[in-house]
Amino acid sequence: MLIDTHCHLDAAEFAADRDAVHAAALAAGVEKILVPAVAVDGFATTKAVVGRYLGCAAAYGIHPLYVMPASENDLGVLRDWLMQEKPVAVGEIGLDHFVADVDPARQEYFFVEQLKLARDFDLPVLLHVRRAVDPVLKQLRRIGVRGGIAHAFNGSRQQADAFIKLGFALGFGGAMTFSGSTRIRELARTLPLDAIVLETDAPDIPPAWLNGGRNAPAELSCIADVLADLRGLTRAGVSAATAANARRILPGL
Repeated sequence: MLIDTHCHLDAAEFAADRDAVHAAALAAGVEKILVPAVAVDGFATTKAVVGRYLGCAAAYGIHPLYVMPASENDLGVLRDWLMQEKPVAVGEIGLDHFVADVDPARQEYFFVEQLKLARDFDLPVLLHVRRAVDPVLKQLRRIGVRGGIAHAFNGSRQQADAFIKLGFALGFGGAMTFSGSTRIRELARTLPLDAIVLETDAPDIPPAWLNGGRNAPAELSCIADVLADLRGLTRAGVSAATAANARRILPGL
């Protein structure tokens, strides 16, 4: 079994052919897909998508790149959704210090408040940590949650070990498939296998063979092959191990 722990199947990029995209994922052996929301006004769409497609589950949260138009009331809406829908996780939440026009202080406020909600509901979190690994770790040490996934991890081995110590798994996907991604590939090769989960982030972060085209959850099978090659394992071994890791980290799956 393959589990895609981070796929935006609800994105507009899939509006025209979502049925086919999902069918192709199932045909490729992807049996579970976790779909994280990014903004309150998309929660209903996320719910509708995971309700329509076999093997899909939802996470709800406010993405750091969507905090500028968000309001205090959105946190209350999120709390209501967590209470009523009992999702697998809170996400996608976190910090993004790569995009310059999103206020870091506002990002941090929404991140902290959502960590508190995750703690209150005893839910794992799906973390966006672009160029912000240490600030994210700082808040996780301050506000204890039950763990989760550091999505699209691209930090150091020391930072990876810090996440693992806090009960997190690390998400690897398309970036790992590029031969030039030496640090990511070395982490994928040497980290404890029980700390790794697979993801696509579709439609984003396409693997090398798509040449920048739209990513899709069906690509997870070939991404698993890359991890297997890096570690000297079979696809079946990698699939079983990473799926077990996902289920341990995300009990709602």
